Amino acid sequence: MKETILELKNVHIHYPISIGTVRAVEDVSFSLYKGEALGLVGESGCGKSTLGLSFLKLIRPPGRVEKGEILYKGRDLLKMSEGEVRRLRGQDIAMVFQNPLTSLDPLFKIRDQFLETIKYHRGDIPRDEAIKMIEDILEKLGIERKRMNEYPHQLSGGMRQRIMIGLGLIMDPDILIADEPTTSLDVIVEAGFIDLLNRLRKKFNLTIVLITHNLGLVAEIADRVVVMYGGRVMEIASSEDIFGNPLHPYTKGLINCIPNIELEQEKLVTMPGNPPDLVNPPRGCRFEPRCPVAMEICREKTPDLIDYEGRKIACWLYRG
Repeated sequence: MKETILELKNVHIHYPISIGTVRAVEDVSFSLYKGEALGLVGESGCGKSTLGLSFLKLIRPPGRVEKGEILYKGRDLLKMSEGEVRRLRGQDIAMVFQNPLTSLDPLFKIRDQFLETIKYHRGDIPRDEAIKMIEDILEKLGIERKRMNEYPHQLSGGMRQRIMIGLGLIMDPDILIADEPTTSLDVIVEAGFIDLLNRLRKKFNLTIVLITHNLGLVAEIADRVVVMYGGRVMEIASSEDIFGNPLHPYTKGLINCIPNIELEQEKLVTMPGNPPDLVNPPRGCRFEPRCPVAMEICREKTPDLIDYEGRKIACWLYRG
């Protein structure tokens, strides 16, 4: 039986602004299982990065989690004190952000950034032992030990990304959240990153949340996929089902937009229209204005996320 390590229940995240309230995440529920890789995908602005930040209570004011629960091993993160969550960050749940150059401190050597993390969470570890921990993690990441004496600007983009992963793994966390981890990498380095992440996952029994719009990356790593649109979950299914037999019209649109050199397409397939205004979203299904098979009920009522043939889907087409 699968062990649930993180569970979201009816999570709503709002950003009050001068013209109204941005409903960035609306009524999102799903579970994350121990040892799995979960892909969180969707167009830019769909709420996936906001959702990832909420796992560690990193939503910046005026944004706030309006309601819902985020349960880590049965405890609601949203009810923990700031001190409790701060100790949890990096030690139990770690996050790798989009741009490693802006996430790493340019004034500190790589060694010192690792030492700071270790000292904060495990101040009882002697410096010599901490240095050995750093050397071991760098070796696993394929980085020479001497590079820990360099500054972030002296490293390549791919190496900085591996350093960020190392900082996330140094305290042996339960969950690693990777937010657009390959944005700054070229395709060759990205392929190496995919291989590295898969190897680290097996070696450390990592639970991974991969937040990205890169469906090729998701296909290589994820066991299950959560498809988001306009702040809501449209479909949750295994990676095999999402790519082999997508059901939701939005999921189908995403898959059709992937370039395929094996097909004789004269031009790329695009999805007409634009993502919804999250201050004034559509009354019914948020994908309705762009949906090629929309019905009258889609304009009037928001479909709930229901179980359907081994997956979850929010679409009136599958309500019998």
